[in-house]
This record gives sequence, structure tokens and C-alpha cells, in this order.
Amino acid sequence: MTRCRLCGSTALESVVDLGATPPCESFLSAERLDAPEPTYPLHLRVCTDCWLAQIPPLITPEETFSEYAYFSSYSSSWVEHARVFVEDAAARLGLGEDSFVVEVASNDGYLLRHVVDRGVRCLGVEPSVNVGAAAREAGVPTHTAFLSPETGAEVRAEHGPADLVVANNVYAHIPDVIGFTKGLRALVADDGWVSIEVQHLLTLIEENQYDTIYHEHFQYYTVASAIRALASGGLTLVDVELLPTHGGSLRLWARPDEAAGEPSRRVSDVLAREKAAGLQELSGYTEFSARVAKVRRDLLRFLVEAAEEGKTVVGYGAPGKGNTLLNHCGIRPDLLAYTVDRNPYKHGRYTPGTRIPILPPERIAADRPDYVLVLPWNLRAELTEQLAYVHEWGGRLVFPIPELSIVEVER
Repeated sequence: MTRCRLCGSTALESVVDLGATPPCESFLSAERLDAPEPTYPLHLRVCTDCWLAQIPPLITPEETFSEYAYFSSYSSSWVEHARVFVEDAAARLGLGEDSFVVEVASNDGYLLRHVVDRGVRCLGVEPSVNVGAAAREAGVPTHTAFLSPETGAEVRAEHGPADLVVANNVYAHIPDVIGFTKGLRALVADDGWVSIEVQHLLTLIEENQYDTIYHEHFQYYTVASAIRALASGGLTLVDVELLPTHGGSLRLWARPDEAAGEPSRRVSDVLAREKAAGLQELSGYTEFSARVAKVRRDLLRFLVEAAEEGKTVVGYGAPGKGNTLLNHCGIRPDLLAYTVDRNPYKHGRYTPGTRIPILPPERIAADRPDYVLVLPWNLRAELTEQLAYVHEWGGRLVFPIPELSIVEVER
């Protein structure tokens, strides 16, 4: 990487180098286990001119999202998060029968189904053929396409301008951040709203959430860098909410420049917090790499000691972030026998790079392992409740991030 993808600067400084890993959602079938597996460098840098943290665009969105393994609806807490958002947005913006809502990267309709239920006209714009088909089967109108300025203009010409454009957990996933932002502007009405949820770089660094660095995530935002990114497409940030999702996320409320008005007090408050954390100077990034290394050492020490004591350790979940962790730590089936996942699409497959089998969740109760390593640690409350049954045989849960935590669960 030689230039910042947002401002074009060459002033890029290393934040953390995680080596080389396969794309995190390229789960392997049994037939592919003896085939070569490509890996790509995973090196996070920050631009010291606009402070956008970023990795090189070594894979394309088309490689990742044309056929996608992630279905949002398998997380009940995430579906509930979407329901509450739709309810609140409808009240905040006065959405009704005459309104039009577009969600970009709408996945399997996990969010827009709540819009459909309210009788509000809507459309999903989803690049993945397989999850888009699932959305249509669930009654959510879905257009299969990647968002660009041209796609946005085409959707607007056919369906009209959107009163609300939602872009949750996608703003980090596109290397052409300027073109994507212009696409959002093309979709939204001149007096409309854009709502974006994206992981907050502040909590990523403060809470050692380095496993959310992977090739699908091309950039990592603060409010300061998000303001600059939105401005590249003619949008102004007017409000921000701090969310607990994904370990700490931003909900950015933006409007077309001409309708924006003054930003809320919350915008200036978060900007001040980011500045106090040193995220507008190199000092805020220099110790992150050492803290990442400690996460790796602590987890490996635990797994090796468990193996030497004859204890069994299995995983719960096969999220993309888990594959960054597994590959960076060099964890193989000798230390983690298998992992399980609620998504049937992943059953019978293997984690990329580390080749750990992925099985149905019922396998845990059948095998009664001593420890369950929870890879989607961001769903800690939900999964602690789901996995309470491991208490029956004295099993314990292990959370690797922000620091190693071994938990005895109670029913």
C-alpha cells in the first residue's frame, strides 16, 4: 500500500502486522483440503493526514460477496437489534406508508423484514446471490448488485429517492470508499437521511479487538475519519450514537450537505474522546501491537496447558473474526478439536488456513468438552445464556478478547 484510499496521502504508518492469512469467509469443503490455499498479508496502517486506518485492497468485494457464508438472521440478538433500530428510526423520521427505505448490503433481509412488517415500502441492495435469494424468499424485495454511483442512480430512477438509506456493517467492506459514499448520496432524497453502523476504531484499539481486522474490512473508522469519508460523497454527519454491537460501534446519522444543518453535541463529544485517546496522533496507535501479541501468548498458553492436562477444548462459532484469531495464533485441531456453528451452510466445512472442522452445535452436548472457546466474543451475553447447559458436566466458557477470561456458567 503506497497511498491512502481516502485522501491520497503517502503518509501511512504501521499499526499492527498480523502476517498472512486466507480470506476469512473462504471456508473449505472436504474436497479442497488437499488443494493450495492462497493467503494475503494482513497489515493495518493508519494515514497520518486523514487518520483513516486501512489495509491494502488485496482481494476484491466480488471475490468475497458474490457467494457469501454469513447469514445475519442466525444471530437472534442481531435480529432484535435490527427490530429496535427500525422501530426507533420510524419514530425519529416519521416513516409511514408513503416512505421508502433502502438498505445497502441487506443480507438475508434480517432488518428490512421489520420494515415490511410496518407496511413501509423498501428495497434491499445486496451483492451476494445466495443471501439475496434468502431475503426474497422471506418476502423482502432485493436487488442483486454492488453499490456504486451508477447503481444508486439506477435504483433512484426506478424506485424514487429514499427517505432513509441504511448501511449497517458495510462501510468498512468496500475499498472504493469515495465511490460507495457517492452511491449512498445517489440513493437518498435531498432531504433524506443515511444511517451507517460501523465498528469504532476507538474500541477496537482500547479493547484489543484485533480479530475484527480481516481482508473484508478494508478500513476502520473514527468519527473524525468518517466525517471526511462522508464529505467525499456530499454527505454531512449530523449525529452519532455509540453502540455496544461488535464490541463497540458507531451509528452515524448523515444527510445531504444542503439539508444537514449543525451537528449534534454528541458528535463533538465523541470527537473529543477520540482526540483524548490519541487517535489523531501516532501515540494512540503505538502500543496496540504489543497488546495484540499478549492476547496471542495468553490464549496459546491456555490451550497448550489444557492439552497437556488431557482436557478437551472445542470452539463455539465460526465467524470471520475467529479466523483472524485462529490463524494469527497458529491454532490447529491438536489444540482446538472442532468448532460448531448454527449456520448449516458451514457444517462439514473447515476453517480457512487452520483446517478446523465445523460441526452442528448439538455436538457440544454429545461430547461434553471441558472448555468451549467462544469465537464470536461480541455476543458474550447471548452466548453465555445459550451455552449455560455446559454447566451440567462442569464445562467452562473461554473468551479470548479483550483478555483471556475463563467463565463458570450457571443455569
